[in-house]
Amino acid sequence: MQKELITDATLVSSYIKGQESALEILIKRHKQKIYSFIYSKVYDKDVAEDIFQDTFIKIIKTLKRGTYNEEGKFLPWVMRIAHNLVIDFFRKSNRMPKFDNTGEFSIFSVLSDSALNAEKSIIKAQVENDVRRLVEELPEDQKEVLMMRMYNDMSFKEISDRTGVSINTALGRMRYALINMRKIIEKHNIVLTD
Repeated sequence: MQKELITDATLVSSYIKGQESALEILIKRHKQKIYSFIYSKVYDKDVAEDIFQDTFIKIIKTLKRGTYNEEGKFLPWVMRIAHNLVIDFFRKSNRMPKFDNTGEFSIFSVLSDSALNAEKSIIKAQVENDVRRLVEELPEDQKEVLMMRMYNDMSFKEISDRTGVSINTALGRMRYALINMRKIIEKHNIVLTD
């Protein structure tokens, strides 16, 4: 059987059963996409190489532990690991990643595979649920301002009129809402990706 005809799921299964060469095929098959994605965020060959290596170390550990259960979604799973390691790198180095606001950092723009639309929807729904849970943890006055601003697209003047507080108070509540959400994210080590 030709290597190209063997699915990722079969290769993963073979590797878990002890066939080391299966992982080599998987790495060769996806190296370009994964490495290109990492490099497009860090713009540094050495750092990209390190993160690429770390990605596969994490994959190997997960597969060896027997905790892999992505049901044939090997590449999206690997890209999420790479994405999280890129975020960890920036967190440790206190630098902001080079994500532009066009959504280019989405792993799906790198994969450009229509079969991944369902996966994208699932992850998007998961992120929305995570954000909703974060918002629920906020004090009532902060939650109210955040909901009006983010979900109802109201101006701070409109929020001020609706809530009966000054514009400065509304701005302050929004600021504290964002600070508190950041604290909750860090406390629970949540990675919000879309």
